[in-house]
Amino acid sequence: MSAAPDRKGEQLDAFRAPDPASGPLTTDQAVRVDHTDDSLTVGERGPTMMEDFHAREKLTRFDHERIPERVVHARGAGAYGYFEPYESCAEFTRAAFLADPSVRTPVFVRFSTVQGPRGSADTVRDVRGFATKFYTREGNYDLVGNNFPVFFIQDGVKFPDFVHAVKPEPQNEIPTGASAHDTFWDFVSLQPESLHAVMWLMSDRAIPRSYRMMQGFGVHTFRFVNAVGRGTFVKFHWKPRLGVHSLVWDEAQECQGRDPDFNRRDLWDAIEAGAFPEWELGVQLVPEENEFVFDFDLLDATKIIPEEQVPVLPIGRMVLNRNPENFFAETEQIAFHTANLVPGIDFTNDPLLQARNFSYLDTQLIRLGGPNFSELPVNRPVVPVNNNQRDGYHQSTIHRGTSYFPNSLGGGCPAPAGMDSTAYTHYAERVDGAKIRQRSASFQDHYSQPSLFWNSMANWEKQHIVQAFRFELGKVGAREVRAQMVHQLAQVDVELANLVARGIGVPEPQGRTGAASKQCSPALSIEALSADGSIRTRRVAVLAADGVDERHVASIREALTPEGAVVDVLAATDGTVPTADGEPCPVDRALPTVASVLYDAVVLPGHATEASPLNGDQDAMRFVRDAYRHGKPVAALGNGVDVLTALEPEGVRLSTRSHQLVADQGLVTDAGPDPAGPEFARALVAAVAAHRHWAGRRHAAEAGAPGARFARPTAGTRVAGCPNGCPSMPVVKEET
Repeated sequence: MSAAPDRKGEQLDAFRAPDPASGPLTTDQAVRVDHTDDSLTVGERGPTMMEDFHAREKLTRFDHERIPERVVHARGAGAYGYFEPYESCAEFTRAAFLADPSVRTPVFVRFSTVQGPRGSADTVRDVRGFATKFYTREGNYDLVGNNFPVFFIQDGVKFPDFVHAVKPEPQNEIPTGASAHDTFWDFVSLQPESLHAVMWLMSDRAIPRSYRMMQGFGVHTFRFVNAVGRGTFVKFHWKPRLGVHSLVWDEAQECQGRDPDFNRRDLWDAIEAGAFPEWELGVQLVPEENEFVFDFDLLDATKIIPEEQVPVLPIGRMVLNRNPENFFAETEQIAFHTANLVPGIDFTNDPLLQARNFSYLDTQLIRLGGPNFSELPVNRPVVPVNNNQRDGYHQSTIHRGTSYFPNSLGGGCPAPAGMDSTAYTHYAERVDGAKIRQRSASFQDHYSQPSLFWNSMANWEKQHIVQAFRFELGKVGAREVRAQMVHQLAQVDVELANLVARGIGVPEPQGRTGAASKQCSPALSIEALSADGSIRTRRVAVLAADGVDERHVASIREALTPEGAVVDVLAATDGTVPTADGEPCPVDRALPTVASVLYDAVVLPGHATEASPLNGDQDAMRFVRDAYRHGKPVAALGNGVDVLTALEPEGVRLSTRSHQLVADQGLVTDAGPDPAGPEFARALVAAVAAHRHWAGRRHAAEAGAPGARFARPTAGTRVAGCPNGCPSMPVVKEET
């Protein structure tokens, strides 16, 4: 396909500031400034004069640069790109941007964390926002989702309570960007509808390796409407081409100090390097007549439709290929709203969605200073806006003619499109009933799906969840809140509750056995969501010291760079290190400025000494030790193997002689003097592509869970690919 014009980029051209080199410095009134380093004063040491309009303007503008940050999702990063459908979806929806595979729709995507302020770190344990604005030829469509498919509450009236609880404690504004505190856990321990989202929050999904390796979900059930008015329930899924990968909690915490911008830097750097992130948009479709065939309510935002019941149908792909030019003007001022729809997509009666439809618009009015935020360049549709909305703060359009309808003086314009097939038409649905404040009984099962999630995790994922609960609840001062939470976990799975209780000093629950659900959904495990063996954009550290074998370094670069990996040579100091031949080997980074948490794998080349000089280097040994305990691939050539041997890895085989390639549990070694050959390269690429290697490593003993494997449900038929041998989910026979 030939490159399509970027309609949004072309539109933004009219708003881009001129090149700073195009003329001299001026005031806001375009008056040229002769001097900007000193205020106008009476003499060299006299008082500053009020008539210095340049100084007053400069300070006034500076004093008013900041706007209120978002109440939630304050910290974010974004990028432009495009979306294109694979084929027409007209059978289900008349949305034009889903109808023509030859049309690329411009998009802007903003990723974010929820709890912390703009200045918080990227790698906190939190939900991640995944909001996409489609600049379609029918107007703007916003798919405002998260990287969890469920939320913490069922009804939007509880949203202020939830946010107040998760935000820092009011008396001391602590903690920043974290849920490990009393008020959050007090709230969720008394609000069992939160349990499903809490399970996701305690999993590694809450600490993604990269926005580029993170799923996105629309959370709610929406409705597709086709040209004849037939409705189909739909749930939206974004799946990253690079697979789903996460950090572990220890490295996530260290990242917050080493590089608090870890995720936003990763996104920016990948796009700048031309390694454009890509996601596939998929949908789960449920015919209207099947609304009540599930054992949960489709309108409940705390529930998923298991993919084994209704498979995800891929319908298109999104590519992010352009970074913003000004963070404030674009990423900070972009305004998303769940009610920004286009023809062919409609709401359901999900009570949380209905509240978001009010709240998102309401919050932009104060954050962006009035109702004209849609005229900001990043928010403008790429098609004309024609209505009778007028005036207000920051109105930038010079309207002409009448501003009401009906009118005769303006020729009746702008007139409604009526039954025009391009106009938005709400889905015709009959609704009747008494006015009540009461939750539907179909929303009341709060334990089966959290149990389903737990059952679906691999053993190492369960260990991480137990660790996370112990860490978070261990920060809670109120013992009664800890006990309340363990009681709730016992309704999900008693084994989980017991393991958590043992770590936080509260009694194990009595009188319950087993789990709320015996079923399993393999699609929920990260193990089922790895990529296709690619190592594109993975960062690999090569540790070097004086006497490094340049052949080893060169062979590693030659093996990994064509695969799309980024290879950095690290040494004790910047500049160069002498090779075994006395030649300088360029150093990309000094070891004291980085850490293994910023890399995906480590390679230890050989050196021209009897023992590797890395073996006695504390920084190098810590780097390798941390990479190993975080489950990352570690490779070694020549006497670089000695460094791994010094770590005394238990139950892992290492190469002990020349020309003996050993690849075991993510450790790839060859003790021979030769550079990396094709077999070594293939084994290293495979290890890096697998991301993490937990089996057999010490991690299991350190996990906070007791080393032994978790119990598996025994009844039912095992699902192919399920890590725990759980019974299969019932399939919806009438699936679309």
